[in-house]
Amino acid sequence: MNGNFWTTTSLAAPGLWRGFRAAGARFRADESGVLEKPMIATLLCMLAVGGIGMDLVRLERDRTELQYTLDRAVLAAADLDQPLTPAAVVQDYMAKAGLDRYYKTPFAEVTPTSRRVTATVDADFETYWMKIASYEKPLPLKASATAVESIGNVEISLVLDVSGSMGRNSRLRNLKTAAKEFVQTMDDNTEDGKMTISIVPYSTQVSMPASVLEQLPVSDEHSYSHCINFDSDDYSTTAMSMVDEYERTMHFSIWGSSDYRNHSDLVRQATCASHTNNPERTALLLEDDVDTLQDYIDAFEASENTSIDVGMKWGVALLDPSMQPVVSTLTSGADPEIDAQYASRPVNYSDHETLKVIVLMTDGQNTDQYYVNSDRREGGSQVWYNADEQIYSTYNENTGNYFWHDPDTGSGTWGPHPFGDGDLSKTYCYRWNHNGSCSRETTLRESGSSEELSFADLFADTSLQYIFYYLFYDWMDYYDARDEWYYDVYDAVGATSKDLRTKSICNAAKDQGIIVFTIGFEAPQGGQTVLRDCASSDSHYYDVEGLEISEAFNSIASAIRQLRLTE
Repeated sequence: MNGNFWTTTSLAAPGLWRGFRAAGARFRADESGVLEKPMIATLLCMLAVGGIGMDLVRLERDRTELQYTLDRAVLAAADLDQPLTPAAVVQDYMAKAGLDRYYKTPFAEVTPTSRRVTATVDADFETYWMKIASYEKPLPLKASATAVESIGNVEISLVLDVSGSMGRNSRLRNLKTAAKEFVQTMDDNTEDGKMTISIVPYSTQVSMPASVLEQLPVSDEHSYSHCINFDSDDYSTTAMSMVDEYERTMHFSIWGSSDYRNHSDLVRQATCASHTNNPERTALLLEDDVDTLQDYIDAFEASENTSIDVGMKWGVALLDPSMQPVVSTLTSGADPEIDAQYASRPVNYSDHETLKVIVLMTDGQNTDQYYVNSDRREGGSQVWYNADEQIYSTYNENTGNYFWHDPDTGSGTWGPHPFGDGDLSKTYCYRWNHNGSCSRETTLRESGSSEELSFADLFADTSLQYIFYYLFYDWMDYYDARDEWYYDVYDAVGATSKDLRTKSICNAAKDQGIIVFTIGFEAPQGGQTVLRDCASSDSHYYDVEGLEISEAFNSIASAIRQLRLTE
C-alpha cells in the first residue's frame, strides 16, 4: 500500500465510483429509520403528560378526601354537646383518615350558646411524574371548612294537652317535668332576646288572654271567658283574620249538677276556661323568662275533653305574621304583657334567620268540642234571679205562672210573678209522707227584686245539668226538661271532623315552613295517626310512655339547634 486509495482496491476506479453512487441511492431510498428520533421524543412527551395527569388526579383525590374529612370534623367540633375541644376533635378526625400530616390547629369561637369552628389546610403536595418534566416544585394542596352550631332567632309554640286523661298514670306530672326541662335547655342554649316561647294548654277549648280577643273581630255576647268557635275553613290557613268576625264560645258547662249562681262565681269545668277561675288554662304568649314559663307549667290541672285541632290552630296562629299587630299592641303601655323587644314578632315567613317551631303533645285523640246553639246565644232566657234571696224563678208559658225555686229545699212553689216582684208569703210542702201527707213545709216571703237573666249570664254561672234538673224538672216532665234545657241547648263538633281540621291546619303550617314536632304520650292508635300525619316527617314524631317524654323533649331541643355547614 502506497497510501493511494485508488491503488489499493481491486476494482477499477470508475467501477468503484459507480458502486458508491448505487449504494447512496439505495440508502436514500430506504426510509425505515427516519421517524425513530421523532417517535422517541413523542413517547417521552406522552409519558410526561400522562404522568402530570396522574399527579393531578392524585392531588384531586387527596384534596377531596381532605375536604370531606374537614367538613365532618368541624361539624362534630361545632356541636354544642361536644365535650372535647375543637382542636382535639379535628385532629382525631384527620388522624383516623390518615391525613394527620396535614393537620393544623383550627380556629374556634365558643360561647355558651354557639360554637364556630374553622379548619384550614395549606400544604405542599409532592409530585412524582412532574419531576421528570423538570418541574421540581410541589403543588399547593388547600382545603377549608367552617361549621356553626347555634340557636339563632326562634319562635316556639308548645301546644300541650291538659285534658282529663292527663290526670291519670302520672302523665301530667311527667309532662310538667319534661316541659320545664325543655324550657331550661332552650334558654341555656339561646342568646338573650332571640327566643320566645308561647304555651297553649288545650282541652275542650283554648282560652286566650282577653287582650288578644279584644283586638280580633270576635262577637261580644259576653266577656266571662275568651275562646273562639272556629269554622272548618279557618283551619285551612295559618293566619288570623282581622276582618271576618269569629264566633265567641259561650261560657257554659255540660258537667256537674251542683254549679248554680249562689254556689260559685262561675261554673266549673266550663267549655271555655275563664282567666278568673282557671288562669292556668289561659295561653301564655311570647315569653322568654324561664321562671315565668316554668311556674306557668307547674300550675297545669287536668280536666275535660281533647281538641287537638283547636290547640294546633292557636299554636300556629301565634307564629303567624298576621298576629304581629296584636303582639305589637301588647308590648306597649306602662305594664306590657309582652316584652317590647318582641314587638315585631311573629316575623314574616320570609325571614330565614328565624326558626318557627311547634311542639304538639297529646295523650289521647280528638273528642267532642261543645258549643251553644244559635237560638240560645242571645236574648232573655225566661229565667229570673233574685240576688238578695238567691232564688230562681222559671216561667211556664202554658199557665203564665212562675215557679220559685228554693235552693234550701231543692223544691219550691208557684207565684204570679218572678220572686221578689211583689210582697207575697207562700207556704209549700217540700217533703211528703208515703201516704201523701206533708212531712215538712216551709214559707217563702218575698223580698228583694228579680232580674231576667240573659242566656249568657244564666249559662255562665249555672251548669246545664243544674238548669234542667233543678230549675225545670221541678215542674216539667223529666224528659221534656232534659231535652229542652240540656240536649237542645248545645251541639258538638265530633272527632272525625276534628281529625280533618287537625290535618288541615298541620298541612297549612308545614306549607309555610313551620317545623312541626309531635309527641304521642301513651296515646291511643287514633291519636297516634293524627300526630304522625301532622309531624314534619316520621323523624319528627315521638311515641313515648312514662318518663320517656323527657327524652322526647330533650331530643326536640337538640334538633332545634341550627347545625349547618356555612362554608
